[in-house]
Amino acid sequence: MSDLRKVIIDDQEVEVDPALTLIQACEQAGIEIPRFCYHERLSIAGNCRMCLVEVVGGPPKPTASCAMQVKDLRPGPEGAPPVIKTKSPMVKKAREGVMEFLLINHPLDCPICDQGGECDLQDQAMAYGVDFSRFREPKRATDSMDLGPLVGTAMTRCISCTRCVRFITEVAGMPELGQTGRGEDSEITSYLGQTLDSEMQGNIVDLCPVGALTSKPYAFTARPWELTKTETIDVMDALGSNIRVDTKGREVMRILPRNHDGVNEEWLSDKSRYAWEGLRRQRLDTPYIRENGKLRAAGWDEALGAVAAAMQGKKVAGLVGDLAPVEAAFALKELVEGLGGSVECRVDGTALPAGNRSGYVGTALIEDIDTADAIMLIGTNPRLEAPVLNARLRKAWSRGAKIGLVGEAVDLTYDYFHLGTGHAGLAELLGGSSEDALSRETLVIVGQAALTGNDGGAALASAMAFAEKTESKLLILHTAAARVGAMDVGAVTDGGISAALEGAEVVYNIGADEVEIAAGATVIYQGSHGDRGAHRADIILPAAAWTEENGLFVNTEGRPQLALRASFPPGAAKENWAILRALSSELGATLPYDSLAQLRAKLVEAFPHLKAIDQVPENDWSAVEARAAGSGDFGQVVHDHYLTNPILRAAPLMGELQGLARARKAGKLAAE
Repeated sequence: MSDLRKVIIDDQEVEVDPALTLIQACEQAGIEIPRFCYHERLSIAGNCRMCLVEVVGGPPKPTASCAMQVKDLRPGPEGAPPVIKTKSPMVKKAREGVMEFLLINHPLDCPICDQGGECDLQDQAMAYGVDFSRFREPKRATDSMDLGPLVGTAMTRCISCTRCVRFITEVAGMPELGQTGRGEDSEITSYLGQTLDSEMQGNIVDLCPVGALTSKPYAFTARPWELTKTETIDVMDALGSNIRVDTKGREVMRILPRNHDGVNEEWLSDKSRYAWEGLRRQRLDTPYIRENGKLRAAGWDEALGAVAAAMQGKKVAGLVGDLAPVEAAFALKELVEGLGGSVECRVDGTALPAGNRSGYVGTALIEDIDTADAIMLIGTNPRLEAPVLNARLRKAWSRGAKIGLVGEAVDLTYDYFHLGTGHAGLAELLGGSSEDALSRETLVIVGQAALTGNDGGAALASAMAFAEKTESKLLILHTAAARVGAMDVGAVTDGGISAALEGAEVVYNIGADEVEIAAGATVIYQGSHGDRGAHRADIILPAAAWTEENGLFVNTEGRPQLALRASFPPGAAKENWAILRALSSELGATLPYDSLAQLRAKLVEAFPHLKAIDQVPENDWSAVEARAAGSGDFGQVVHDHYLTNPILRAAPLMGELQGLARARKAGKLAAE
């Protein structure tokens, strides 16, 4: 700790790391410094000048605290610590002047601006500005640009902080925005006037400190003080991003990211941010029974009676879909196995080893990416499977980490060494020299594309052998939010989904919409949306979506997290666990809990690690038995990034985004 340096900030002596900037040192001392362009996760621009402070003994003018480090400060007389003032007359006058300049051209749009009520410019004009302006010239106006269906623009409000440019270039890795012109003519614009392609473009709405960039789908629908805010978890991918769901009445109005350094930092992918639109459409709100090939609405008593009659004395298979909370998977397992049936959660046919947590979760944390010197990607396209994780990989690459890929060559927004497209490349990797990796902090990330198909087990065995050989940590990157939790509670069948469905007379399906179920079996579908699973069903039981019930989800690194209810399910739809509990009574095999608290008590009694919310348990390494090398390429497991589950498929906006993505992939004709 001896390398810390003493600084006196507003008569308060603090010891700080000399590499910190003055704005960070002031924050450590508990002193707030206003800022517009500075952001701790972006490079320093130093162009808004709002963060000015006075350095005593320095130049006779204010200093931009975001652009000067503590180590650049000169000591005071006789070696005394340097002195910084943040409330002196010089600082007050400078901030008022900067604010006056920023407001020269800013329009008085507050009554019609979506940023109203949570606008940095409003807040700081009140706190640090003055109530008049000496400028009487007409305000400059700027044409707004079309950035696509997600981000609305009103560029006359722009104060040229360049946060959006830095994010889209540095974090998203898609340099599609830039600043042109000088002085009054400077403006932010997109490359050749094109729309944004990034899967994380919605984050620039959060970053914009004024109302220049706003959320198009949310525009003019609510004010922040009308919204009820619920802190919960995202389930659109397996990363488990921390989010805040804002509701107005019974409707979800928007989804925003929450800061969690170990998972998603403070970013969120677009499909997670705008998934709320799908919560309003194609909802199942009453039970249905199929008669003579047609579905008819029914009451709960009749529907549960019909399900119980269909299941009595039959061979039952249970399927756990991608969005089911752990409690539902646990209750289904208890119910179906009590009837002598089997349950399966690996509905995509992946070779995840039951009972071996190091084989289906791994041993690494997501934040291990930040310190890794070498990262090996096997059978994964993180840009489509987990865009926020991909941004973290890009950050590691920009820091100097070497990244290799075995799998289909795709644009990941950063450079990597392509080491083969499938099993042959993996075998070559395992058989080759690993001396380079042994001297590094190495991380192996295995995707679901490598684990699907008949040779998935061989790919996992090879990947784990490579991790052992290079003394690496292993991370299994899942695509389904419910998968790890369902694996944890043992919702698996020897032989996988084909063995579970073989000979099944009744299939109880909780939200598994991507599974083909052969004709002949009676299908009971429990889910929130009228999607593919409901079309195949003989009896439909309407269930709550993830924002409408309290549930436990375990993310791709094995971290249990709580999703809290933000609104209520529509119509007669019920919570997932409650439906299973009610059905068990009809079957005469009543499950031993009457409330979610009792269910969770049973759950953590059987699986104690699920009690440690937001903690990643250490997994004992247990290598999978080696198998004969597989053959073929890995391919892609996510084809339609914006349409991966029923909630997303119900949202028209997601269909539009997927159409744009397909058009970009198809490329342009020479004449265009």
